Amino acid sequence: MIAAICLFESCSTSKKTSTPIKDVNTKKHASAGKNIPVRTIHTKNVSPDELVAFAETLTGIKYKYGSSNKEQGFDCSGFITYVFTHFNIAVPRSSVEFTNAGKQVGLSDSRKGDLILFTGSDTTGWIVGHMGIITENKKGKIAFIHSASGNNKGVMISGMSNYFVTRFVKVIRVFD
Repeated sequence: MIAAICLFESCSTSKKTSTPIKDVNTKKHASAGKNIPVRTIHTKNVSPDELVAFAETLTGIKYKYGSSNKEQGFDCSGFITYVFTHFNIAVPRSSVEFTNAGKQVGLSDSRKGDLILFTGSDTTGWIVGHMGIITENKKGKIAFIHSASGNNKGVMISGMSNYFVTRFVKVIRVFD
């Protein structure tokens, strides 16, 4: 059932503007996660810079629901799966399965390579349904790369617009 919720909730639209973030509160309810197993992601000797550089080469690939195939397009978690698999790093396939992965850090402490988690289109339950990879945090101005479904935008870099601030769940660090 959680997988069905995840697929239904995943990869919603995006807005491009970004405003500096002092700190956005992590959603205390992000825990529909109590039934989601803790995940450890072993990033081996891959650096966040390498991972983000590769992810950025995929900008412009179209959105395709349920896909992690570059030729067909990506949904948000399919994009994450494709990027990490390129480096032989095993990650969960659905965004909700990242709820209990990595080490939670504050948005203001986020850095390149961290994963940013958002609710899906239903913001009332705070179930993770969208995600991206932080590409930069310059004095609180956050940018992340993700595959967005709105208007079939696909892989793009977005900032933390009000749209994303209201859906923000948390940031997780998977690189040491």
